[in-house]
Amino acid sequence: MVQKKAEAAGEASSKRPRGRPRNYDPELALRRALEAFWTHGYSGTSLDDLGAAMGMNRPSLYAAFGDKQALYLKALESYWDQALEAMRALLSRDEPLAQALMRIYDSALSLYFPPEGAPRGCFGISTAAVESVSEPRIRAAFEHGLRRIDKEFERRIARAIEQSELPATANPRTLAEIASALLHTLAIRSRYGATRKELRRLAERAVMHMLHA
Repeated sequence: MVQKKAEAAGEASSKRPRGRPRNYDPELALRRALEAFWTHGYSGTSLDDLGAAMGMNRPSLYAAFGDKQALYLKALESYWDQALEAMRALLSRDEPLAQALMRIYDSALSLYFPPEGAPRGCFGISTAAVESVSEPRIRAAFEHGLRRIDKEFERRIARAIEQSELPATANPRTLAEIASALLHTLAIRSRYGATRKELRRLAERAVMHMLHA
């Protein structure tokens, strides 16, 4: 009797849809969700779009990531984490500040101008800036990410002041916010049609004025 119940339970469980597809890779699924949001925007990306991009049905998607906003917030956090990791690596090099800043802007432009397809700018700026007006959780995540970027610039600029590369009167926080603002400007301008070459020249001029004003 017990054996029959176990067999029946086994048959029932085999017929139930699994919560996640075979060969489920959470990092790959999250990356595909990020690309979908980046392409269509938060509001323009439906759950069906996400399911198709991630290879998951709705129950599987909800089980793995929660609702649409929860999935988006995970994608945004992942994007910030990767951006900050790359930023720290570039700013940690032993080189002049101007060169370090240009490495950041060159790296950003490589991201904003993919090898194929239209320029897409920054994922955070392109998607969260719109939704943060009406979505408090997205606004908080957006602000947190931007402030993390400010802090990385501030640490590197403070080091330049300590090493007498910049005058002692320089304000690292103000310069960091300017450096971040330039990053945002490049992201926005890449989406309206400015070329990569034009934006790199803009970055060069801005860095020169920022450090020698």
